[in-house]
Amino acid sequence: MTDATRPRGIDALPGEFMMWVLIVSELLVFGAGLIAFSAVRLTDPAGFAQAQSHLDAVGAGINTMVLVTSGWLAARAVRLAQAGRLRATRAHLAGASALGLLFLWIKGAEYVAKTTEGITFETHPFFMFYYLLTGFHAAHVVAGLAIFALVAWRSAPRAVEVGAQFWHMVDLVWLLLFPVIYLVGQGG
Repeated sequence: MTDATRPRGIDALPGEFMMWVLIVSELLVFGAGLIAFSAVRLTDPAGFAQAQSHLDAVGAGINTMVLVTSGWLAARAVRLAQAGRLRATRAHLAGASALGLLFLWIKGAEYVAKTTEGITFETHPFFMFYYLLTGFHAAHVVAGLAIFALVAWRSAPRAVEVGAQFWHMVDLVWLLLFPVIYLVGQGG
């Protein structure tokens, strides 16, 4: 591709423009939530550190690896769809979906452990943000799994690319949530 024929600006973005609009809007929503979380943390750093000590950072770290690996499989599915390898595309989407389900299972086990300890939205403002932000993210994981199921049906390269585009947003959001909720301020 020469410089004269190379797409510039919006046309150079992979995937669909409207998916980018959705992704940017979702990132703004999660960003606002993280800013609010951080601002409230400033009002009670000791209380937030104490509340945070009840979280399982190792389990969340494992969940991070699970989700990133799922994103890698989704990216591979895009390449396979572009190469016309329908069966391999579906296998990679199935693998990405299985890891998405594993992520949800681990997150669900964490929620059960917290509620068993009596930790709810009302326990401390930290947990209100924890449940809201991670729960909203989990809802996006579920949406991503539904998208994967839809695009795997036909496995058209463009559809697989758009599904992966959404899934990478889900990955990115978790990569922002994980350190802010589970790691920042620990031990402090």
